[in-house]
Amino acid sequence: MKPAWICRRTSAALVQDCFPPRDPESHKGDYGKVLLLCGSEGFAGAAALAAKAALRSGSGLIYTGVPQAVYPIVAAKLDAPMAFPLPDKDGKLSPDALPEILKRLETVDACLLGPGLGRSPGVDALVLEVIRHCRVPLALDADGINAAAGHIDVLRGAACPLILTPHEGEFRRLTRKAEKDRIDGARNLAFETGAVILRKGHTTVITDGEQTYVNRTGNAGMSTGGSGDVLSGILVSILGRGIPALEAAAAAAWLHGRAGDLAAVRLGQYAMGPGDLLDELPRLLP
Repeated sequence: MKPAWICRRTSAALVQDCFPPRDPESHKGDYGKVLLLCGSEGFAGAAALAAKAALRSGSGLIYTGVPQAVYPIVAAKLDAPMAFPLPDKDGKLSPDALPEILKRLETVDACLLGPGLGRSPGVDALVLEVIRHCRVPLALDADGINAAAGHIDVLRGAACPLILTPHEGEFRRLTRKAEKDRIDGARNLAFETGAVILRKGHTTVITDGEQTYVNRTGNAGMSTGGSGDVLSGILVSILGRGIPALEAAAAAAWLHGRAGDLAAVRLGQYAMGPGDLLDELPRLLP
């Protein structure tokens, strides 16, 4: 294991490598087809924020699968990101949605699973089955992480590149091992799960257990509901263009935090919200 102090800083240069100039002869299929599985009754905004972030980050095609109960709400919030309904129970995704999800996974380049899903035995079962069957890069966030906590064997057995994006509470649900510092803890979890870990916080740690980035963009004004959904949408968009998981996660963390810093300058940390991060992304991308 490499010493924890051998880390790289995220940077604008890293982001530039992930966003080369667009070919004038290209088309929407060249910029990634992504599947987002998000939302539940009361949390329709999570799906909309993640989808809009994927759009602002350059995805060519965005398919947003949401529970039938919230489909009209999400569809009304989105234009270019295409929303579609999935079977639900009590306003949350049902295991009956699995066949349609698996069919969609065969046609996309990356998947995001978790923002706003809510918790239920059905949701937990569905999340685990998606992890088992997914073969494209999979970003697991929020209730996707909560559903997988206690099932490290499923995470370790994933046949796809897997990225986990926990905040501190979610991180503690994934592992209760003692740690010397946040970097060691993230690296240990990466070794344990075989996943890239994006451990959110004042200093975000991104690691695959061998290579580690630290990110220091961002500010306390981003400590509000929905901010993590924007990060997840940025991440799945970068993954969908074929960027390796570690570099995609590091670039997404820098972009997300830098957009937050620009929003704070414009609005102040108390007044800014997650939608303001979306407004700043165009200033950061070619």
